[in-house]
Amino acid sequence: MVYAVINDRGAQYRVEEGRELDVALLDATPGTEITFGDVLLVGGETVKIGNPTINGASVLAEVVGEAHGPKIVVFKYKSKARYRRRTGHRQDYTRLMIKQIVS
Repeated sequence: MVYAVINDRGAQYRVEEGRELDVALLDATPGTEITFGDVLLVGGETVKIGNPTINGASVLAEVVGEAHGPKIVVFKYKSKARYRRRTGHRQDYTRLMIKQIVS
């Protein structure tokens, strides 16, 4: 089983071929292909470690669509002042299907 660790805009992800991955929202339409060139590590039978990246290695992914993260409830409260505020947040993600790991 071949896996890789990629760097995408400051976040690191462990990816495998055929798996889906949720990354921070990208401006891409479903069906387009994205190539990640910042590959930090490729593992499998032999492990290649970059310093800081591996030259010539890339990960090819296809945009599947968009997804939402879990709802996070934000509650502000001040005692004895009758102040209560309840808001929520739900992060948007882009869902990718990892097609190929080129090492």
